[in-house]
Amino acid sequence: MRGKRTYTPRQEEPYKVNSKIRAREVRVVGDFVEGGNAVMATDKAVALAEENGLDLVEISPSASPPVCKVIDYAKFKYEQKKKQKEIKSNAAKTVVKEIRFGPNTDDHDFDFKLKHAINFLKDGAKVKAYVHFVGRTIVFKERGEMLLLKFAQALEDYGQVEQLPKMEGKRMNIFVSPKAGKK
Repeated sequence: MRGKRTYTPRQEEPYKVNSKIRAREVRVVGDFVEGGNAVMATDKAVALAEENGLDLVEISPSASPPVCKVIDYAKFKYEQKKKQKEIKSNAAKTVVKEIRFGPNTDDHDFDFKLKHAINFLKDGAKVKAYVHFVGRTIVFKERGEMLLLKFAQALEDYGQVEQLPKMEGKRMNIFVSPKAGKK
């Protein structure tokens, strides 16, 4: 019995090249055209590109007439891929650090956790602080809210409160994001 073959569709080229350009006439831009750009018949533009050992690539198909450029298509694709990769790597990856409190958290523990939160915010991470109510401690909701508000006030210089204390199940959450200038 043979193994099952998986069908992977070929990725369609994002740009039309040379003979795949269907418009009758195109605006050609680049170094090979007098004055920087000119409108000409598609077959004449393809001939111009082949004459120079390059490709005619449709850059803007929605324009009237479509805009094409005489370039090396493989190099162009490589540059586009490189740009996309750079954009992706520069995208900010948000990290959320969690800090857990109990409704009866002592001052020393509070200060200890506060120092950690300050370091997290300085490093550019968001902080999710929550009070976890276990068993009968749920009756101390106002203590938990006071604790989180005190926490937010202590972090005022390092971050801004994204979400005020909010009850979700047995937890009361607060989100603090780092200030833009504090890095």
